[in-house]
Amino acid sequence: MKEPKIEVRSKVWLEVLNRPFLGPGRQALLRAVDEQGSISKAAKLLRMTYRRAWGQIKGMEDQLGLPLVVKQTGGQGGGGAVLTPEARALLARYEKLIDGVEKEIDEKFERVFFDGDR
Repeated sequence: MKEPKIEVRSKVWLEVLNRPFLGPGRQALLRAVDEQGSISKAAKLLRMTYRRAWGQIKGMEDQLGLPLVVKQTGGQGGGGAVLTPEARALLARYEKLIDGVEKEIDEKFERVFFDGDR
């Protein structure tokens, strides 16, 4: 009988006052807003409603007490949205954190489960 392949999965999220604030899903949302220049386009890309996307952004802003996304209105192309400098700095720190944590977990997993024998 073939041995099952064991893998490790981990998820890191940040909390404010014991409530989840930023994790992989919200990271993806903020990145999509940044890349698409629009909350609506980001929501479509991530297959969520605009209402849900805006609710997550508003919830993060309320928890932190500062804006993360600035809506832009008007113009012939319609409105849009951009990340604030604080949001960009937060994402950069979060991504640096998860990159280091994931590497550590992968290395420890190899030592604990395979003692480097893979």
